[in-house]
Amino acid sequence: MTKVPCTVGLLFGGRSGEHEVSITSARAIAAGLAVHPQYRIRPFYLSRAGLWCSERLSQGVLEGKSLAMADLPTEFALPEHLGAVDVWVPVLHGPNGEDGTVQGLLTLMQKPFVGNGVLAAAVGMDKILMKAVFAQAGLSQVKFVALTRRQWQADAADWCAHVEERLGYPCFVKPSNLGSSVGISKVRDRAQLQLAIAAALTFDHRCIVEQGVVAREIECAVLGNDDPKASVVGEITYSSDFYDYETKYTSGRAQLHIPAPIPAEVTEAVQQMALRAFRAIAGRGLARVDFFYIPETATILVNEINTFPGFTATSMYPKLWEASGMSFPELCDRLIHLAQET
Repeated sequence: MTKVPCTVGLLFGGRSGEHEVSITSARAIAAGLAVHPQYRIRPFYLSRAGLWCSERLSQGVLEGKSLAMADLPTEFALPEHLGAVDVWVPVLHGPNGEDGTVQGLLTLMQKPFVGNGVLAAAVGMDKILMKAVFAQAGLSQVKFVALTRRQWQADAADWCAHVEERLGYPCFVKPSNLGSSVGISKVRDRAQLQLAIAAALTFDHRCIVEQGVVAREIECAVLGNDDPKASVVGEITYSSDFYDYETKYTSGRAQLHIPAPIPAEVTEAVQQMALRAFRAIAGRGLARVDFFYIPETATILVNEINTFPGFTATSMYPKLWEASGMSFPELCDRLIHLAQET
């Protein structure tokens, strides 16, 4: 592991709907790295407008201080001394952070960074491309229909009929390129379907409609580069209609069961599928892979891969590794080490 002095650039905030989650995750990672004396943290906060703030302002956000609008930058400019950063941690969720855009910028800076590269981040973020890659890898998935804004505007009625014939109700409508349950709707009839597709297409010019299944929601964490490892398997339960954004990030709304109370052979199958999904997108560093498990038929379906999962107090990813024997500070240190591997 890294023991020599190392300056870590912590990049957080950003333009996505997961702005606040990013800040909370960054605070947790900063605390995890602070346990290791070799790391010096330099925070870099991106405003909701996507503009880089000074280190002074960034440190204030990290410490929970409120920023006045007058303090925020009004035009794009990179802060000074970016070259002093040895390794970056882009704690950014959703568009403009987890979709390959920031990864491309950091690649151009020629400095190592934690997590997946441009390709894996972009594919993992886009649900349509992700499902195509998973299908090519032979991973079982729920049935789905993908469409564009232009197709919907040209013939909404035909698309509704196609969804009803192929998927039936209930089904889930999701923007193709958005994270953390943002913009997702569960629909039970054509009227709801029309409203949900129209809403999803305000977030992205492409959307996906997935068949609803009665299943348990299982998650597995992956860590590593060329020889990735899978964590123990966890399960999420909740009382809401589905695992939406509010349920995911409101304390007490969802329950994490680690390890998941499932047969050993199912656990092993989930772990192997998680590693296959990670390799299929050319993953590096970390990811969380989500599954549907249908006990009655012993069916396991891959739902999606998250290429920079949340690191909040309620987040599954660090909890899965804690249950696997790796503490949060050890996990943070391991991620820095993986970033520095060539």
